[in-house]
Amino acid sequence: MDPHLAVVIEDDPDIRALISEVLIQGGFSVRSASTGADGIALVREADPVVTTLDVSMPGMDGFETARRLREISATYLVMISARSEEIDVLQGLQAGADDYIVKPFRPRELRARIEAMLRRPRIHAGVAAAPAPVHAPPAEDPWLEHAGLRLQAEQRTVMVEGESLDLTRSEFDLLCELMGSGRRVLSKQQLSLAIRGERHSDYVSEHDLRAVEVHMANLRRKLGESATEPRWIETVRGVGYRLTPA
Repeated sequence: MDPHLAVVIEDDPDIRALISEVLIQGGFSVRSASTGADGIALVREADPVVTTLDVSMPGMDGFETARRLREISATYLVMISARSEEIDVLQGLQAGADDYIVKPFRPRELRARIEAMLRRPRIHAGVAAAPAPVHAPPAEDPWLEHAGLRLQAEQRTVMVEGESLDLTRSEFDLLCELMGSGRRVLSKQQLSLAIRGERHSDYVSEHDLRAVEVHMANLRRKLGESATEPRWIETVRGVGYRLTPA
C-alpha cells in the first residue's frame, strides 16, 4: 500500500479538482476517476492509503462501489456526498465507508478527518502495524477478557470462545474502548471521538453519533448478541454503552 497516494472517485470535475487540491495540500499524490468502475480498477492498480468516493455517480453508485472496494482493498474510505438523509449515511457506513462527509464540505474538515483516520492502526492482514493505541492494555497482560470475549489491542485481535472474529477498524475501536473501560459507561460522543482517533474535541455531529449506533449494531451482529438480551455490551438509554456485569 502506498502511504502517500490518494484516489478520488468523483464524477463532477470541479469537485474532483477541489478534493484533489485538498489532498495535495495534505501531502498526498492524487489519482482520480470519474466512475465507480474506473475507480475500482484504479484502486486495485494503485493501492492507495485513502480513497474518497462520491455517492451519486452515473452507472454504479457509490454504495455499490464501496462494497466492491471493500472486497479488494483496505484503503481508508471516505464518502463525500450531497445526500444528507440519515438512511444515506447509514447505508454508506454499512457499505464499508470509514467516514461520511456531507457536501458542501469544509476543506479543513476533510483534511482533519483524513489525518485522524491515518493515525488509527489498521487491522487488515498484510498491512504493517501502526503504533498501539493509547488504550492498549499493559505489555505484561496484553489480553482484555470479558465473558468468553478476548481482545488484544496491539495485535488488533478479537477472539470469541476461541474463534477469531473479523471486525472493521471502527468496530474494533469501539470494542477496545469498551473493554478497556470495564463497567464505566461511555457516551456516544466519547465513542465517536475514539473512532476518529481523537481524545479531545468539541465537534461531534449528529452524523457522528448515528455512525456510532450503526457500528455498534454491526458489532453486535458479528458477536451474535441481541441488544435486548446482551451477553457482552449493554445499552444505557440516553447515555451510551458499557460492558455487561461479569
